[in-house]
Amino acid sequence: MDRRRLIVALLAALLLSGAVTFFLNRRINRRNAALVPQTMQKYVAASRPVQPGEVLKADNLTLVDWPAKLPLDGGFTKVEELAGRATVFPIAAQQPILQAFLAVPGSGIGLTIKIPEGMRAISLRSDEITGVAGFLFPGSRVDVLVTWRSEGLPQPETQVVLQDVEVLTAGQKIEPEPGGKPEAVDVVTLLLTPEDAQKAALANSQGTIHFVLRNGADRSQVKPPPVSVAGLSGATQPRSGTATGPAHAATVAKHTYVVETILGDKQATNEFEY
Repeated sequence: MDRRRLIVALLAALLLSGAVTFFLNRRINRRNAALVPQTMQKYVAASRPVQPGEVLKADNLTLVDWPAKLPLDGGFTKVEELAGRATVFPIAAQQPILQAFLAVPGSGIGLTIKIPEGMRAISLRSDEITGVAGFLFPGSRVDVLVTWRSEGLPQPETQVVLQDVEVLTAGQKIEPEPGGKPEAVDVVTLLLTPEDAQKAALANSQGTIHFVLRNGADRSQVKPPPVSVAGLSGATQPRSGTATGPAHAATVAKHTYVVETILGDKQATNEFEY
């Protein structure tokens, strides 16, 4: 009797496990059947790291798979479409290349591709001090000051010439160092309008150029007056063509008095200065 019960229990267990296995297998098969194979699209990518200003060639381009349901806006599907184009930004290996990463066709190579239409690039000599102790990097924003002396200025004078100017290159570097390590440079290239380029060239020929580093998010424009040696102590230094100190003191010292004259039935009042 016990043996028969044991056999029945085993048969029941086998039937139950078989039924569970059948239903699970059926559910899994249905789920797999519902999965549609993902369609891929090939886009042109860099086969190795590419630096800004580099001209793309067929040997540094490759095709990579990309999900077709996530199309790349500005991507390229043919290698020949990119051969001969110059890059504006660095591109990592296997990174799809987009239109925004490239210079306008025919705009040139090197630094010229980073100069927008209507703008100009001018290089000014710097040193470790006027270059903000090596903390000028491509992309920095600076003000340009000039210190000069002329026949009409008895003392050297410093004034702001340009404000909120973008640094294109620091030395020979078009892109900043990844770690931001300061590096002294002797030439700084600025991105300017043609009019501001004229001002920078004139200031560079007339005196000593200084660069003042500013916050990259600060776009304010101020109009500080020129500063002379006398202004360092808080005194005001008259500019050329104004009254000198003694003459100005004499003007301040003048007094006015009134004289009233009575002659018969006539009365007159006169003012005099002394």
